[in-house]
Amino acid sequence: MTYFTARQNFEHGEPPKIGVLVCNLGTPDAPDASSVRRYLAEFLSDKRVVESPRWIWKPILHGFILRFRPRRSAAAYQKVWGEAGSPLLTISVDQTKAIDEKLNRDHQGRYVTALGMRYGKPSIASALQALREQDVRQIIVLP
Repeated sequence: MTYFTARQNFEHGEPPKIGVLVCNLGTPDAPDASSVRRYLAEFLSDKRVVESPRWIWKPILHGFILRFRPRRSAAAYQKVWGEAGSPLLTISVDQTKAIDEKLNRDHQGRYVTALGMRYGKPSIASALQALREQDVRQIIVLP
């Protein structure tokens, strides 16, 4: 679990910055078998995704699924992949920018948005770090 601790250099009297963490499931880094394999290994190793006992599931995952599925899934990703990346990533980036613009239209600089994916990149941990570096004091999470 990732924990968030704000920086200590907050000046009292100024309105605190509010972080908006836009979260999505995730996507492979590229539409190739090795990237899809990494993504599927992370995703399908999560006990909340596959609730089977680990001693049953791990041999199935590493013995069969991660040997054959990435190549087929990569072929499917290649059909929808754009210049900026996967559709899920590009749509999520666009949504994050739109949220930032809308929130800061009347409150310039008060809100800081960041995108984090549960699986893959950008990670939720890296998004929280980016918010921390912008000195946010509160976080709103938009799943």
